[in-house]
Amino acid sequence: MSEQTVTEQEVKCYHCGGDCEDGIIEAYDKVFCCEGCKTVYEILNENDLCTYYDFENNPGIKIKKSLGSKYAYLDNKEIEQNLLEFDDAGMGKIRFFVPKIHCSSCIWLLENLYRLNEGVIQSQVNFLKKEVYITYRKESISLREVVELMASIGYEPSISLEDFNKKKVKSGNKAFYYKLGVAGFCFGNIMLLSFPEYLSSDASYDTQYKILFGYLNLVLSLPVLLYSASEYFVSAWKAIRNKFVNIDLPISIGIIALFSRSAYEIITITGAGFMDSFTMLVFLLLVGKWYQNKTYQALSFDRDYQSYFPVAVTRITDEGEVAVPVQILEVGDEIVLRNQEIIPADSELLTPETEIDYSFVTGESVPVKKLGGETIFAGGRQIGASIHLKIIRPVSQSYLTRLWNQEAFSKEETPMNSILNKVSKYFTLFIMSVAVITLLFWLPSDTSMAIKTFTAVLIIACPCALALTVPFTFGNTIRIFGKHQFYLKNTEVIEKMAGIDTVVFDKTGTLTHSSGVKIEFKGTRSLTEEERVHIRSIVQHSTHPLSKAIYNSMTEKTIECLNFKETAGQGIYGEIDEVHYQLGSAAFVGEKTEVLKDQTSSTVYAAKDGVIIGYFIIRKEYRTKLKEVLNSLKNQYKIHLVSGDNDVEKQRLSAYFDQDQMLFNQKPEDKLQYIEKLQADEHKVLMIGDGLNDAGALKQADIGIAISDDVYNFSPACDAILDADQFSQLNQLVQFSKTAMKIVRFSFLISLTYNIIGLSFAVRGMVTPLFAAVLMPISSVSVVAFVTIASNIAAKRLKSL
Repeated sequence: MSEQTVTEQEVKCYHCGGDCEDGIIEAYDKVFCCEGCKTVYEILNENDLCTYYDFENNPGIKIKKSLGSKYAYLDNKEIEQNLLEFDDAGMGKIRFFVPKIHCSSCIWLLENLYRLNEGVIQSQVNFLKKEVYITYRKESISLREVVELMASIGYEPSISLEDFNKKKVKSGNKAFYYKLGVAGFCFGNIMLLSFPEYLSSDASYDTQYKILFGYLNLVLSLPVLLYSASEYFVSAWKAIRNKFVNIDLPISIGIIALFSRSAYEIITITGAGFMDSFTMLVFLLLVGKWYQNKTYQALSFDRDYQSYFPVAVTRITDEGEVAVPVQILEVGDEIVLRNQEIIPADSELLTPETEIDYSFVTGESVPVKKLGGETIFAGGRQIGASIHLKIIRPVSQSYLTRLWNQEAFSKEETPMNSILNKVSKYFTLFIMSVAVITLLFWLPSDTSMAIKTFTAVLIIACPCALALTVPFTFGNTIRIFGKHQFYLKNTEVIEKMAGIDTVVFDKTGTLTHSSGVKIEFKGTRSLTEEERVHIRSIVQHSTHPLSKAIYNSMTEKTIECLNFKETAGQGIYGEIDEVHYQLGSAAFVGEKTEVLKDQTSSTVYAAKDGVIIGYFIIRKEYRTKLKEVLNSLKNQYKIHLVSGDNDVEKQRLSAYFDQDQMLFNQKPEDKLQYIEKLQADEHKVLMIGDGLNDAGALKQADIGIAISDDVYNFSPACDAILDADQFSQLNQLVQFSKTAMKIVRFSFLISLTYNIIGLSFAVRGMVTPLFAAVLMPISSVSVVAFVTIASNIAAKRLKSL
């Protein structure tokens, strides 16, 4: 195999798809931009994992050539200790969230880090959570080097203040699965031991075996009663103590009645009991709960500012620059922030001037120019050259942090008003009344029959089918939503969403694309091919959003730019092939009469060798089918707009929103208070936003939906996350929640029909073990089948829209 380096810039790297700007490395009849990309390809090729490259328009991940001091803070022992999950003298173990994991090759590559560095002992990937667990030898490789190794092959982990402050919380899922497993095991064995009772006559069934199998059933049922069903008893008892009735109360009554009646018949040898029906009931209830609670482990619906803030920052000391945890910053500390770094605390700007991107905090889409001495609030992102700041408030007291201390973030949700609990209150009253009336009817004439019919009513009326209706309907609905990239925090969101009557939108990043813009060049003539190459080569060095927009709008190859300079808030300068270019404001390029522009757009002037050649008009793009979405929602709900941006587009948006229902220049607390005002007027509010500035309003609203261009990246605390590509389906998705509620109500009627049929036999003392063993599963299975089929049929209509 031969290898050589050439210098054709138009060739793309086979691994990462990037331009080979620093020369081409040819190997395996393919070309690579660097040794890193070639090494990753070799590893994948050796292990027959080159399907990694089969994704259309999605090549491998770009190799990081230089990380500089980006992760220098990980050399700080305090930060390292807080991030590690296990640590002793020679070994460390850490868990990283890696958003870029997307296929089996990613898994294999990350689980073979030890081949790239012998200091890595083991690495394991949890694909669903997009997490990597790494064990490494501390004397061979540092934590910083582990992270830089991952970043160098394109899997840069996400590390935030939340990781630094994390508290280990053990999941309760394991205990639940144990309960489900015990119930399933016991149910299967009891059903097997019950077959002789059903399939043989009393004469042919040996009494000795009948007693033996009966006691075996009793023994097997005890773990189900005492362990698997325990949470229903606990829930029912809590409901009684709080003076309300939930669905677990009639379920608990039915479970106790089933077990007690069965245990009595087995011990007194007066019958076979209903242990198979009892264990089946508990098993099906747990299956329903599992199905309902199976949500999206890789997504987080409860993020706060800690998920957004950095772990560390560079502090200026007498000894020089030192990386320190942001939490130990004190008033008066001086820090350095470089391009694209987050401001961790309210600070005073010491540098003469800079530009700050507050779009994710305030909603203001245009970078804000700040001058020396002005206050810069936490959460903004520095744009351009490095700046010096002096802390004026610690992280815990900064403006953005105080937002999370508001009442909306501490409110607790209660399930007391759910449709299932409302129905269970009347259902319990009805069943207990029927049971008591039946007891009183038979008691004067036949005490044995009175007790038998009383327990039979409680057994047959146990709301198993009723209890399965909501878990399976909502569980299936949450999966249907997931297929449409609409991810719900839990199933309770569906019922709440079906009841909303008001929808409130943020603007920037919600109604508009977070990064998409429409660019038009106007001049005395069109740009030549050479000028387009030159301009794209210059703007690629700028970090300003408008420069990035111009760069992304062009496709020409880039070449070397000399003497690049960027003046914050004004423009950029670059020299290519002895031709001088200036791009920026009218004043920066020497244009005395600025063109009258549409207030909804930004203008970037271009000058070549001191002569104005034209200007770029950059407009923020609204999301696809915005008109259709807003008009469809307006026909059914009251819609409002609450934006942190200025009101330059108010006239354009007035086609969809009433004048008194559009608010601009709103701070985060203003948005929250507006939601509170709507709720005070007895409205059920759905809030839709995308940034930290919307977090309070999203939390306060009855339902908060975060729009995200990448559901695995940061999104504020919310009840649901909607992939931005599915924005056009917003109304249909909300309407589907109403369809789910209709299915629930209809299935309640089916369940009630079965209960009436069963009760007609129970009050006459005609319920046998075989009858219960047939009726109870038929009612449960038919209800589950109905809700599954009905929701899937409704989903097909959603898919066709």
